[in-house]
Amino acid sequence: MSTAVSQTWYMTQRQLMVFARQPAFAIITLIQPVIWLFLFGNLFKKVVELGGFGTTSYLDYLVPGVVVMSALSSNMWAGMGTLEEIQRGTLNRFLTTPVSRAALMNGNVVNNGLVTALQSAIIVLLGLLGGADYPGGIGGIAILIVASVLLGTIFGALSNALGMLVQQRESIIGINTFLLLPLTFLSSAFMAPSQMPSWMRHIADFNPLNWAMVAGRSAMSEHPDWADVLSRGGALLGLSVAAVWLSIRTFRSYQRSV
Repeated sequence: MSTAVSQTWYMTQRQLMVFARQPAFAIITLIQPVIWLFLFGNLFKKVVELGGFGTTSYLDYLVPGVVVMSALSSNMWAGMGTLEEIQRGTLNRFLTTPVSRAALMNGNVVNNGLVTALQSAIIVLLGLLGGADYPGGIGGIAILIVASVLLGTIFGALSNALGMLVQQRESIIGINTFLLLPLTFLSSAFMAPSQMPSWMRHIADFNPLNWAMVAGRSAMSEHPDWADVLSRGGALLGLSVAAVWLSIRTFRSYQRSV
């Protein structure tokens, strides 16, 4: 067990070094969340007057949505990194070493989780600087970040599996583009559930993106609904474990094909 953990951490460090050498990438990934927070947030700030948002400030409502959306959009492209390593032959060279096959995949997942946590914390801080209020305090913020990391793990692991299966950039781009907007708008990212059409509300109940938002918003509220936090958080945890298992199985299938 300790060997697998140390190997996973080694693979994680390897990817973190790549991230650290490209600080411009970290800044670029924050541009879209800033646009959502301050342009979209100001444009639709009066929408809270419709009721059902649980707050009088649209920014308070929007911050958890933007955190979760950012986690989704950044992790959906994890498969592109895996595909690049396949095409450069890096992944195949690792197959000749005794490193754990699970570590090869889990290093990517852990790296993405750490980067997602950092991005989420920055977005929360930007919201605070913009005037957002978090009655749930540090504990609520921590739960939101954990929920975003779990969501990122789900889609990052699935993206890795997809990269090994299709091995084509165009396919990954097409699938991600197709999924991103429906997953976002079939959730409570921008609109209170009570203001959504009933059919959209029912679909949102099965949307992992919405689970993370519900858990995060509830934990950050003045009176958290811990049943919502635990049920949605538990569902995210279970789905993330299944997604990681699937990515490892897909990797073993890829290994047999080379």
